[in-house]
Amino acid sequence: MYIKKILLAILVIGLIAAAFFANFVYKAMLKPNTAFNNEDTYVYIASNDTYEDVRNQLEPLLKDIDTFDDIAEQKKYTTNIRAGKYAIKKGMSNNDIINSIRSNNLPIKVSFNNQSTLEKLAERISKEIEADSISLLNAMKDEAFLTKNNFNKATALGMYLPNSYEFFWNTSAEKFRARMLKEYKRFWNEKRIEKARNIGLSEDQVIALASIVYEESKEASEQPRIAGVYMNRLRIGMPLQADPTLKFAAYQLPEYQNTVIKRVLNVHKDIESPYNTYKNLGLPPGLIAMPDISAIDAVLSYEKHKYLYFAADAKHFGFHKFAKTLTQHNVNARAYQRYLSSQGINR
Repeated sequence: MYIKKILLAILVIGLIAAAFFANFVYKAMLKPNTAFNNEDTYVYIASNDTYEDVRNQLEPLLKDIDTFDDIAEQKKYTTNIRAGKYAIKKGMSNNDIINSIRSNNLPIKVSFNNQSTLEKLAERISKEIEADSISLLNAMKDEAFLTKNNFNKATALGMYLPNSYEFFWNTSAEKFRARMLKEYKRFWNEKRIEKARNIGLSEDQVIALASIVYEESKEASEQPRIAGVYMNRLRIGMPLQADPTLKFAAYQLPEYQNTVIKRVLNVHKDIESPYNTYKNLGLPPGLIAMPDISAIDAVLSYEKHKYLYFAADAKHFGFHKFAKTLTQHNVNARAYQRYLSSQGINR
């Protein structure tokens, strides 16, 4: 009888201990432990973050950070931090949260266009991924990388084709650059390379001309015709006389910093610069802006015609009037100049 009582007591104690353990497991591992009201939230874990850094992000999001610490220790998460962007959904348990931030690194969409310099591109990308603007810019301007891949400082921006791409948030500057080079090579497939060869331009020259076309018109339907004008001028040895190149040249000078040129004047045509296509024959040494893919393809498939001139159409904003003769062009140009003057745009 005495032995039975001892066994019964041991059993009762074991059941109580098991109940306490089960309650601990439930509270620590399986009980919902989120303290936010949205359906989900995100944490961004940097490449050099410690557990303490992760904990500081999580603490305001959780009801009980201490139980999270216990499970993180048991699951060895405290010494196995993984960088990235992670989702935490409302109602997740500690176990769910750790599983998520350990293995569900979420891709993000990075989009860019209209970045006129590497500096602006680096700043734009640094807002989307972990790499900061300085490390991005250093990677973009790295001379060894540029030389190895047949770029230079004037053409480097052309490697970054505007589009939407998927990255992991913890992408480094070098990995971002490597991905963009891969996308550039994918873009320049055999068909596009053959088209460039057929019109007598290199890839860099196509992009340089596309940047001028894009600055002249954002209307994709008109870009092949504008490209055709410039190709006609190149073919007969006529200066491109592209006003956007004058603006680009001017913006490199101290006196034009922090200004916006709305009207190209004769004084701009006198600027000494390899980008001044009024003074220099042929294409400039590099692109003057980041062209859309539509403008690049417009150059590769430019419209064949006999136009040598075009002027902005004051009655159809964003479009142009095209002319085969200088006489007709002067009529079109004067009409647009009168419009500018009527709007008080004098510089």
